[in-house]
Amino acid sequence: MPKIKTRRAAAKRFTKTGSGEFKRNKAYKSHILEKKTQKRKRNLRKAAMVNAAEYERVKRMLPYA
Repeated sequence: MPKIKTRRAAAKRFTKTGSGEFKRNKAYKSHILEKKTQKRKRNLRKAAMVNAAEYERVKRMLPYA
């Protein structure tokens, strides 16, 4: 069997944690920042986990993660 290719775009966006979950960055932090509150922008810096509904899709994109 040939090797499965990793989706490079997904590899740059997700990292696997020790417990097997996928860590991701939050969206809406690139532009139009003046109207967003400091609290909102600060919380966007924090990493989040991939939702259970999307977990299988991410796992398929990263077969060797």
